[in-house]
Amino acid sequence: MQKLFITDLDHTFLHSTQSVSQFSKDIWNEKANHAMLSIATARSFAKTNDFLKDLKLNIPLITLDGAMVANREKKLIDLNVLDKNIGDAIIEESKKFDIFPYVIALSDHKYLNETFEIPSQLNYHQERLIKDSYTLDKRLSYVKNIRGAKDTLKLVYMGEEKVLRPLAQHLSKVFTTSIEVKLAPENYMNCYFLTILHPLSDKAHALSKVHEYLNVEAKNTTVFGDGLNDIGMFKLAGTAVAVHNALDSVKDKANIILKETNDEDAVAKYLEKNIATLLED
Repeated sequence: MQKLFITDLDHTFLHSTQSVSQFSKDIWNEKANHAMLSIATARSFAKTNDFLKDLKLNIPLITLDGAMVANREKKLIDLNVLDKNIGDAIIEESKKFDIFPYVIALSDHKYLNETFEIPSQLNYHQERLIKDSYTLDKRLSYVKNIRGAKDTLKLVYMGEEKVLRPLAQHLSKVFTTSIEVKLAPENYMNCYFLTILHPLSDKAHALSKVHEYLNVEAKNTTVFGDGLNDIGMFKLAGTAVAVHNALDSVKDKANIILKETNDEDAVAKYLEKNIATLLED
């Protein structure tokens, strides 16, 4: 019986340098010949493919916190977006907190091209992210009056917890079940991300779509993660594996806690050992 292995990227499979080690690449590409391997990430479809260009990826990718499931040939399997009206309303509410989001949207469904609109009013953390990671990103455009888009994949706020937590609570109260609100620490930049998505944009929901597409049962799935947005997958999958540097609340939901961190190739070492065991069986 073939097994499915799904890993988060940041703080789980990627090193803290936001790269994949040669060891992890080699193990992944070897084991992809014997098991189904894929990823589930908050990153966009385009960025994910950039990071993983050297990996064998024949299984659908879960991207944008679960908003999009698509294969590498850009065939859409599942998509959940916010419409422009609710995007506009969310941004209007956030103005009361003097903070504005990035707006990441799908510009076409055929080629899965994305737009990445940046507000003209940026805080320190937002400016740093753009400078460090997105300066050459062709999707990027600065918008004087940031608004929602027709097919908004997600709205992303960055800042200190003391600013974003009250905003998260306010948006949850105003929009209730119309949106998914995710507030989580970002260890690379020592700040917080607040992500607003469609209520079905969740890694667990996306994983269930992958199960349907591949005709794989949840009990035959192993997932790896470190952060709060991985907990839904942990509850759904047959085996939940936390890397050593995972949040304590994530480790509490795991079946297995690895002794290695993401910087020590924790996922690849697990795959190396356990897929070999499966083949022997």
